[in-house]
Amino acid sequence: MTTTALNTLYQELAPCLGPDLTTLLPGGIQREVGHFNVFDLADLWDATRLRPDTSYPCRSFYKISLLRSHSHAEYADQTIAIAPDALVISTPKVSFQWRPSEPQQGQFCLFTAEFLLPVLGGLTPDELPLFRADGYLVFQLTPAETARATGIFTQMREELASDYAHKYDLLRAYVLELLHLGQKRQPATTLHPVHTAAARLASRFVELLERQFPLTTPQQRVQLRTAKDFADHLAVHVNHLNKVLKDSTGRTTTDLIGGRLAQEAKVLLRESEWTLWEIADSLGFVDVAHFSHFFRRYATVSPGAFRTQHAVPV
Repeated sequence: MTTTALNTLYQELAPCLGPDLTTLLPGGIQREVGHFNVFDLADLWDATRLRPDTSYPCRSFYKISLLRSHSHAEYADQTIAIAPDALVISTPKVSFQWRPSEPQQGQFCLFTAEFLLPVLGGLTPDELPLFRADGYLVFQLTPAETARATGIFTQMREELASDYAHKYDLLRAYVLELLHLGQKRQPATTLHPVHTAAARLASRFVELLERQFPLTTPQQRVQLRTAKDFADHLAVHVNHLNKVLKDSTGRTTTDLIGGRLAQEAKVLLRESEWTLWEIADSLGFVDVAHFSHFFRRYATVSPGAFRTQHAVPV
């Protein structure tokens, strides 16, 4: 399975929608947990002149597409013809290729697993019926359902361009609405997820991780910072926790923890007046030097440079 990172996707889209990658990024997304964006297929088709043999490997994010033209999908050992007005759900766990056969009309949104964490009650997206590895990918919609999905995508694009302070909470609701629309089209036998011990452990890990945030005062301090901290708290061996999370998310325990710490650090650097020492201390680092070294791994710049780049003009 080939995994393509989000930054690679945006490099691919830059020639279509503008040379500056920052213009493709939603405003305020750095404040959020995870990533979200929405696009119009017609814009990309006209700009790139996609050919029928264009393929899209499985990527490191989830994708919901409303396809209004003919195409077909290839995954596992199946080839599925996609007629106009279909909802297509893509997941990183399924090797999937979409092959358009004519100029395309429609929309799609993409998001990371972390983006939905605040609204899944401790679950991970892979525990939802639509994202099971053996689940369905293509759902043919009725005219009424197509109109509803089209309206949701329109609202997504309008909301993404707005300056509403809580727009990402609303966008998460729109994503869930699309997921429920697809889930209603699933056979009844696939609608109930299997709550295995591994799934429960992954959910408990996510719940413990998220429970530590947001940090609202410099006196708060993250208590669980390492894979062993979480394993001990969950009463499992650290190797078992690593395997469960790697199987369910494709990422290591350390990477999931580090990514969440880095996300909180970015929020504090952008939105608070805390000193670097206060931020480092609250996140559990022994000093600013260790925090800076950690932060560079996730943001490619120092905390001070990040704060300067994202300062709000007075």
